[in-house]
Amino acid sequence: MKRSLIDKIVSSSGLLIGLVLLAASGGMFYAHSFIHSQVHDQLAAQKISFPQASSPALASLPAPDRQAVTKYAGQPLLTGAQAETFADHYIAAHLSEIGNGQTYSELSAAAMAQPTNSQLAKQVDTVFKGETLRGLLLNAYAFDSMASVAYVAAMVSMAAGVLLLILSALGFRHAKLAKRR
Repeated sequence: MKRSLIDKIVSSSGLLIGLVLLAASGGMFYAHSFIHSQVHDQLAAQKISFPQASSPALASLPAPDRQAVTKYAGQPLLTGAQAETFADHYIAAHLSEIGNGQTYSELSAAAMAQPTNSQLAKQVDTVFKGETLRGLLLNAYAFDSMASVAYVAAMVSMAAGVLLLILSALGFRHAKLAKRR
């Protein structure tokens, strides 16, 4: 088999793969943009804000949680990273305080054993609602993280696609030069 034919086959394959990678990067850029904007829009619609730095709700948090939340003090909750911080360092700390360190499951079991204890029933209800909100915010964080992964994958795919197109062009050029020899 002639060298120029091998160059053309390899270069054609590289061209095809490069075009597929560029198309894939376009899809991943779209996925990043769509997911990221959905997370932002859904969080914005909830109108959740971090407490001000001087807020008693912030001052009552344990030091590591207070430090994490203070980073966003007074800001609206709009990003996945903020959602994670709010869920894990603000809501979780308050829920632990409300339930005296017990989980929803433990409080619920205690409430079922004491059906006439209205204070315990209120704790269970509050912890259930708080854990539900935590879960929803952590899902927003997970989706926003996936958007970030899609962005990185899109950049890598685009770079690899461009590189393959350049290498393919060089391969076709080499095929012409090899044909003359």
